[in-house]
Amino acid sequence: ANMAESEERRHQPGDEGEPSYGTQATRGPDKPLRAICDPNHLSHRVVVLAFMCFLGFGSYFCFDNPAALQTQVIKDLDLNTAKFMQLYAWYSWPNVVLCFFGGFLIDRVFGIRLGTIIFSLFVCVGQVIFATGALVNRFWLCEVGRFVFGNSIGGESLAVAQNTYAVNWFKGKELNLVFGLQLSMARLGSTVNMNIMGSVYSRITDLVGSPGHFTLGISLMIGGLPCLFSLLCALVLGFLDRRAEKILHKEEGKTGEVIKLTDVKDFPLPLWLIFIICVGYYVAIFPFIGLGQVFFIEKFNFSPAEARAVNSIVYIISAPASPVLGFLVDKTGRNVIWVLIAVVTTLAAHMMLAFTFWNPWIAMSVLGASYSLLACVLLPMVAFVVPEHQVGTAYGFMQSIQNLGLALIAMAAGTILDTRGYLILEVFFCTCVCISLMAVVALYFVDYLRGGSLNRSSSARASLLKEAEE
Repeated sequence: ANMAESEERRHQPGDEGEPSYGTQATRGPDKPLRAICDPNHLSHRVVVLAFMCFLGFGSYFCFDNPAALQTQVIKDLDLNTAKFMQLYAWYSWPNVVLCFFGGFLIDRVFGIRLGTIIFSLFVCVGQVIFATGALVNRFWLCEVGRFVFGNSIGGESLAVAQNTYAVNWFKGKELNLVFGLQLSMARLGSTVNMNIMGSVYSRITDLVGSPGHFTLGISLMIGGLPCLFSLLCALVLGFLDRRAEKILHKEEGKTGEVIKLTDVKDFPLPLWLIFIICVGYYVAIFPFIGLGQVFFIEKFNFSPAEARAVNSIVYIISAPASPVLGFLVDKTGRNVIWVLIAVVTTLAAHMMLAFTFWNPWIAMSVLGASYSLLACVLLPMVAFVVPEHQVGTAYGFMQSIQNLGLALIAMAAGTILDTRGYLILEVFFCTCVCISLMAVVALYFVDYLRGGSLNRSSSARASLLKEAEE
C-alpha cells in the first residue's frame, strides 16, 4: 500500500544534464528504424510506458488480497482478527530496514534491469508461498509468504526501479504525466483486487464444492497471476532497455539516491513534524482498509460485494484524483494549508464512520479525496526542509518509521477489534489522526517562525528560485 506514495515523492534520479532515452541520438549511416522500433520516437516510448505502468500492477493487486478476502481468510484458516492483521504486519516489518537499500541494490549490485526482474520475482514467490500456506492450512507459512512479499519491494525497491526507468525514458516535459499514470495504474491494481477476489473465491467454491482453506489457497494462487504478468513486463522492459542502450549508446540508468544514516542527527524540527504527520495519518488509512470489509457488513448490513466496493473507493478515487490534485498544488503552493485540509477532512470521515449511520459511501469518498491530497502535498515537502544531499536519507527514514508504525498499528488494531469492537477501533483511528492534526498545527507555527518556506505560494517560491539562480 505505501509503495504508491513513493512514486510521487521520490526525487527523479540523475541530473538534468545527463542524457536520456527521450533525447535525439545519431546512428550514423545505419538505416533509420521504423517509428515503433526507434527508442527516440514517441510511439516506441508509449509502448515502453505501457510495460512500465503494469510493472507494479501485480504487487499492488496482491498487497490487499487479505483485505479483499477478510471474511474467508479468518474463517477458513480459523483466525482471530489479531492474527489476521499479522499478514499486514509481516509485510511491513522488512520494510523498516530495507527501505534504505532499494537504490543501493539497483545502482551498485544488480543494475536497473536485473534488479527489476529480481524484485518482481520475489513478488511472485511471496504470493505463491502465501497461497501454499492457505492450501495446506499452515498459517505460519502464510506469514512467511507475506514476509517474502514485503522483502521483495522493501524500501519500495520495485517502485524505485519503476521510477528509474521512467526518468531514463521520459526525462523532460512528459515525466510528470508518466509518474501520474504509473500511480494511477498502481491504484487500479488495488481496486481490481478489492472487487474481483470475492467473485474468484465464489467461483472456486462452486467448482470445489465447498469453502475452506483449499478453496482459499486456489483463489490466492489465481490472485497471483497478475504478479506473473508484472514479471513478464520486467523481462520485456529489460530487453527494450538493453536494446535502447545499444542503439543510443547510453549507460544503464541510476537512481541517483544517496543515503547516509549519519544525516539523521542533522534533521530539522519541521522534518520530524512531517514524519509524525505521515505516520499518524497513514496508520489510520491502511489498517482500516485491511479491516473494512467486515465493518461495512456488520454496521451497515452491506452484502459482501457492496462492502468490497465501498472499501475500495479510496483507491478508485485516488487513481484519477492524484495527478489532478498534484497539478492544483503545484499551481497554488501553500503546502501546509493543504495538509491541514487533508487531515481535518480525514478526521471528519472517520468520525462519520464511527458515530453516524450515514451512507458510508459519503465518508469513504471524502477519505479517498483526502488521502489523494495528502499524498500529493506532504511527501514533496521533505525536499523543502533538508539539503539536497540529505533528501535520500530523509525519504528512507520516513519510509522506515512509517512501516514501523503500520506494523505496530496493524497488530494493535486487530487486538482492539477482537476485545473492544469496531466503535473503539474507530475511536483509536480518530486518535491517530488527531496526533497528525496536532503535528500539522505545530508545523504551521514552526514554519511561520522560520520564515514560512513550506507555506509559500507557488509564485513566491518561483520568485525565490529565480533570484537564487541569478
